[in-house]
Amino acid sequence: METTLNDTRPYQLVAERIRTLVHQAALGPGARLPSERELATTLAVSRPSLREALIALELGGFIEVRHGSGVYLRAGQRMAAAVPEAGPGPFELLSARRLIEPELAALAARSATDASIDALLLAAAEMEGQHADKASCERADRHFHLAIARATGNGALAGVLEWLWHQRGRLGHTPEQQFGTDELRTAALDDHRRIVQAIVNRDATAARNAMRAHLERVTRTLSPA
Repeated sequence: METTLNDTRPYQLVAERIRTLVHQAALGPGARLPSERELATTLAVSRPSLREALIALELGGFIEVRHGSGVYLRAGQRMAAAVPEAGPGPFELLSARRLIEPELAALAARSATDASIDALLLAAAEMEGQHADKASCERADRHFHLAIARATGNGALAGVLEWLWHQRGRLGHTPEQQFGTDELRTAALDDHRRIVQAIVNRDATAARNAMRAHLERVTRTLSPA
C-alpha cells in the first residue's frame, strides 16, 4: 500500500532529515555521525523520535550503531536506502508488548500443558546456548516469547504476538541494541530465567511481574537517557 503524507510517522520524517543532513555534509561511508544529543538539537526533534529514526535507518542498512562508540555510515551505503514503509514505530511496538505480554505470561502459568512447558524450557535453553552470539540471541529471544504465547493455549493471542514480532523484525530494535554487550545478554538471560521459573511454578502473579520487569528493562535500554 502506498504511503501518504498522513500515514507518515514522525520517525520516518526524522530519518529523511538525517539522510538529507548526511548528503549536505558530504559524509562518506564509515563517517561517524554526531552524537544523538547533537543530532536532536540540530534537527530540533525529540530524543525518542530521533532514536526511532536511527533504528529505522540501521535496519535499512544506511547506518551502523556501535555500542559504546557511536553511529557510523555503513560502507557502501546508498542515499537511496529505503526508510521502512508506514507502520508502528519501535516504541509503539514496545508499548504494545508491555501491555500484552505480562498477561500472556500469567495465562501461560495457569494454562500451560507439560508439552508447552517443555517447549518453553527448550526455547530458554536455546538462548543460554547462544549467549555469545548477538544474532542468535535475537532468534532465540523470539522463540522464547512466542513459546510463552503458545503456552496460553489461545491461538488468537499467539497470533497477535506473532504479528507484533513480525513488525518488530520489519522495524524494531536490532541485536546490537539489545544484545550488544555481555552485560545486556546476561540481563536478558536472568530475566528469562525468572519468567520461566514463575511459569513452571504455576505462579501467575510472579510470571506477570517478571515479564513486565523484563520489558521495562528492555525499554530503558533502548530509550534515550
